[in-house]
Amino acid sequence: MPRPGRATLKDVAQRAGVSVPTVSRVIAGNYPVAVSTRRRVEKALRELDYVANTHARALRGQAIKAVAFILNDVRGPSFAQVAHGIEEEAARRGRLCLICTTGGDPVRELDAVRLMREQGAEAVILIGSVRDDDSYRRQMRSLAASLDQAGSRLVLCGRPSLGPEVPATVVEYENEAGAHAVTSRLLAAGHRRVLFFGGEEEQTTSAQRLAGYRRALDDYGVAFDPALVEPADFTRDAAYLGLRERLAAGRDFTAVFAVTDAIAAGALRALTEAGLSVPEEVSLVGYDDVPPATDLRPQLTTVHVPYEELGRTAVRLALDSRARPAQGGQHVLLGTHVVVRASVAPPGEVPAA
Repeated sequence: MPRPGRATLKDVAQRAGVSVPTVSRVIAGNYPVAVSTRRRVEKALRELDYVANTHARALRGQAIKAVAFILNDVRGPSFAQVAHGIEEEAARRGRLCLICTTGGDPVRELDAVRLMREQGAEAVILIGSVRDDDSYRRQMRSLAASLDQAGSRLVLCGRPSLGPEVPATVVEYENEAGAHAVTSRLLAAGHRRVLFFGGEEEQTTSAQRLAGYRRALDDYGVAFDPALVEPADFTRDAAYLGLRERLAAGRDFTAVFAVTDAIAAGALRALTEAGLSVPEEVSLVGYDDVPPATDLRPQLTTVHVPYEELGRTAVRLALDSRARPAQGGQHVLLGTHVVVRASVAPPGEVPAA
C-alpha cells in the first residue's frame, strides 16, 4: 500500500509491477516503452493521483512539459482571447501553461523570457505589442537563439519578425491590412477628416495600424494631417479622458478610427457626453472585434482579429518541430476583415474653427 500523503515514483512502480526507471520513462514520454507496460503505469498514476515534481525535473536538467506565455495585461479582452487559445491547445497536448505579465515594459519582457528559459519551458510565446528598439531586438534575438539551442522555441504572437535569420516562429495577423480596410470604409462613406486615435507610434501594433490608415488616405487622395493623430494609452479610461480633452478644444474631425475596441468604448463615452450623436454627427470604428463591441450603442463597426486561433496556432507550431525550417524563422499570417455594424454613416458637418 502506498504511504499516506503524496505518492512517489516508488509507489507507482510497486502498483504497476515495474521498476522506478520505467515509471520515469513513461512520465518523460521520450523513451520507448511497451504499450502494455505504459498502460499499467498510466493506470497506476491515475489511481495514486501522482503529481510530478516539475521543480526537481528542472534541477536535473529535464524540460518540463509546459508552454509559457508573456503578455502585457491579462485584463484586456484581446489578450484574454489569445491566452484562451493557447491554454486550450496546450491542454489538448498535455501541457501546463506558465504566465507572466509585463505591463508593456520591454525590460520586464526580456527578464520574463530569461526566467522561462531557466524553467525549461518547451515554448515561450510573446503576445501583443511592445516598445522595441535596437537594444531590445538585439537581446531578444540572442534569447531566441539560446532557446533554440535548448530545444525550446520563441514565438512572436501578433507582432512582427525579429529578422529572417532568427530561429523564432511568428504568428501574426493582417494588422496593417485591417487598418487600411476599416479606414477605407470611412473614406468611402465620404469622410475626409478621420481622427486616428490611440496607441503610440513606438508600439508595434499601433505603428502598423497607423501605416494602414495612411495608406488608405493615400489611396483616396486625402493628405495626411499629423494633427489628426491623437495618442492614448490602450485603456477605455485613458481614451475617454484624452478625447474629452481634445473635444474641449473644438472638433476638427467627422470620424474616429480607434485603434482598439476598448479605446472606441472610451471615445464613445466622450462623444456622447459632449452631446455628439454616433453615427449621425461622428462616425466611429474600432479594431479587434472583442465581445464588448456588440454591447456598445450603437454597435461598433470594427476589424475582426482571430485571436483564439492566433493562440492555438502559436502552440501548434511551437510544439511541432517537424514543421519548422532547418534554419531561420517561420512566419504564419492570419487574415482580418471588417465587421460592419451601426457606427458609421456619411459625415456630418465639422464646426467652423
